[in-house]
Amino acid sequence: MRSLRDVDPIVLGCILALLAIGVAMVYSAGAIYAADVHGDELFYIRRHGVFAVMGIAAMTVTAIIPYQRWRPWTYPMLIGVAVLLVLVLVPGVGTTMGGATRWLRFGPVFLQPSELAKLALVVYLAYSLEKKQSHIGTFSIGILPHLVSTGLVLMLILVEPDYGTTMTLAAILFIMLFVSGVRLLHLAGLMAAGLPLAWLTLMGAEYRRARMTAFLDPWAHQADSGFQLIQSWLAFRSGGLSGVGMGESTQKLFFLPAAHTDFILSVIAEEFGFIGVTAVVGLFALFVIRAVQACQGAPELFGRLLGMGLALLVGLQAGINMGVVTGLLPTKGLTLPLISYGGSSLVLTMAMLGILLNVTAQARRRTVLDDRSRNPFRSSRRQRAGAVPQRQAARPF
Repeated sequence: MRSLRDVDPIVLGCILALLAIGVAMVYSAGAIYAADVHGDELFYIRRHGVFAVMGIAAMTVTAIIPYQRWRPWTYPMLIGVAVLLVLVLVPGVGTTMGGATRWLRFGPVFLQPSELAKLALVVYLAYSLEKKQSHIGTFSIGILPHLVSTGLVLMLILVEPDYGTTMTLAAILFIMLFVSGVRLLHLAGLMAAGLPLAWLTLMGAEYRRARMTAFLDPWAHQADSGFQLIQSWLAFRSGGLSGVGMGESTQKLFFLPAAHTDFILSVIAEEFGFIGVTAVVGLFALFVIRAVQACQGAPELFGRLLGMGLALLVGLQAGINMGVVTGLLPTKGLTLPLISYGGSSLVLTMAMLGILLNVTAQARRRTVLDDRSRNPFRSSRRQRAGAVPQRQAARPF
C-alpha cells in the first residue's frame, strides 16, 4: 500500500476531478436520450457509475503493482491484442455498431480490443526502446522493428475501421521514438513517408472524404455530414461565458448526436460556458504537464518512457476530441477520456493511469532519497547499495 501514499497528488487529483465531471455530465447529457431510447433516464448513468467504480478499482490495483512487473508481459500482451483484433474482423464474432466493427461481446459486456492495444503498444515501445538503447541511432534497430510491430497492429485497427485511434497511436509511436533518442534525420524521413500515407488513407474511404468535406465547409452540408459540427458550435455559442446552467442544455434534446459520448464537451460548453470548458482543458493540461515532469524522475528509462507514453496518450486523445468538437479537426469518433460515457474504454483507461501513478510514486521516492543524500548535515559520499559504511579516520586536534 506504500505505492498509494507516494503517488503524485496533483496527477491523482486531476484524474479524480475529470472522472467526477464525467459522471455528472453523462447523467446531464444522456438522461433524456436514455429515457427516450431505453425507457429509463438512469440507464446510462447507472452503467457509467458501475464502470467508474470498476475503473477506480482497476486503477488502485495497477497503482500498487510495481511497473517493472509489466516487462515480462510485453510480448504476450502484444500477441494477445493482435489475436483479439483479428477476432473482431471475423464475421459473426465481432460486433458492429455505428458502421464500425470494433467490439467483442461477452454477454452484456462489450470489449474494445483497440483500447487494450493502446496499453500493449506503449508497454512494448517502452520495453523495446530501452532494450535497444545502445543502438538507438541505427535505423535497422532503433526504428524498423518498432515500425513493423506497431504497423501491423495499426493496420488491424484501421481495417475496423478506426482511423482516429490509428492516427493517435501512430503519433504516440513518433513521440516515444523522439523521447528515446532516435536520430532526428530518421524521424524526419519517417514523417516525410508517413504524412502522405496518412493522407491517402484518409481520402481512401468515402465516409472519411465526406467528413473532410464537411470539416472544410460544414454549412454547405448542414443537413448531413456537417450537421453534428454545426450543432456543437451552437452549443458553444449558447453557453457563452458562464453557461445556461447544469441540466439546462437544449442541444442535447436530440439536436446534438452523440451528446453523452464523442460530443460531451459541447454539452459542458453550453451548460457551463467558456469557464467550464477552460476548467476541463486546464485539468487535462495540468495532468499531462505534471505527469510528464514526474515521470522524468523514474529509476530507469523503461519507467520514464512508459509513464510519459501513457500520459501523452490520454492527453493526445483529449486534444483530438476537443479539436473535433470545436471544428479544428475533422470528425474522428474519439471519446473524451475519463468524461465521455464508456465501458471497457473507461476501465482500461483507469487501469493505464494506475500504471502511470505507480511510475510517479517510484519517481517521488527516488527524489526523496536523492534529496536526503544531498543533505548538508550528512556525509556527501553516497554509499553503494549493500556496501558496509566505512569508519571515518579520527581527525587530529
